[in-house]
Amino acid sequence: MKVYFTFEPREDLREPLVAEFPEVEFVFDAKLQNEQLAKANILVTYGEDLNDDNIAFAENLQWIFVASAGVEKMPARAITERGIVVSNVRGIHKKPMTESILAHILSLKRALPFIYEQQAKGEWNKKAHLSELNGSTALIIGPGAIGAEIGRILQAFEVHTIGCNSSGAPATFMNETYLITELKEHLPKADIVISMLPSTAETKHLLTYEHFKAMKPEAIFMNFGRGDVVAEDVLVSALQEKLIWHAVLDVYEVEPLPKESILWQLKNVTLSPHFSSHSSRYVERSLEIFKPSLASWLKGERELENKMNLMRGY
Repeated sequence: MKVYFTFEPREDLREPLVAEFPEVEFVFDAKLQNEQLAKANILVTYGEDLNDDNIAFAENLQWIFVASAGVEKMPARAITERGIVVSNVRGIHKKPMTESILAHILSLKRALPFIYEQQAKGEWNKKAHLSELNGSTALIIGPGAIGAEIGRILQAFEVHTIGCNSSGAPATFMNETYLITELKEHLPKADIVISMLPSTAETKHLLTYEHFKAMKPEAIFMNFGRGDVVAEDVLVSALQEKLIWHAVLDVYEVEPLPKESILWQLKNVTLSPHFSSHSSRYVERSLEIFKPSLASWLKGERELENKMNLMRGY
């Protein structure tokens, strides 16, 4: 059994992995090589280095473990036609992403950008817009594993949480849950709107200008799922017309965000370079999912944790 990593874990993570599975041949490479891929039974990748041509080389490949939650850049049809099993690390982002989201919310509520600006200017100025997170309402679009963790932490601040998902079934750490088709009627309740949606055919440009019109003028909109849930021109219009108070974006339709994007020029938006999930513990947490799955695979089991349907995108 050959397991091919197209990235190199730290030595303190790599050595215990190799020691735990002496019957497995591990290859670690900082860049995907078709020669190695042709021999591999299992591929461990971040998912962005694969294309249709690579899959043609992967004659012995049976399972791809994606050390990422997003799979939209993978050659889904080629992988599916080959019957290759795909699983990912859904859920490991919830801690760092929740901390990032909470940091942005508290920063805006407690006027940290204003404080930093006054300090840089050497001015004593109390004319800041200060508000509280406590007692507010947050609407989470796509309350999955990450959304549930966001809800859990927000509820500790006595925030009322509303979830909107595709089934309408109660979601963990949501005080209320509704169908995503009912989103527009619940947006006026929210002080904070957080999109955690993946990129699928159903979610592309799901949020329209009318959705932003339905939000409170003092609302904070946050997109930490995928950038194509809203067209950039729609978002720019909402911000320019002050349909909402502020937006916090970690994801965009085009990444990196082009220098000519109007978003760079707007004062009521915070732009983060799609790294809210980054952490020094990222690979460590990925391996915590991979190792039990590998042990199951070696026993002949094929119902792995976070097994995916690539054609659906999740």
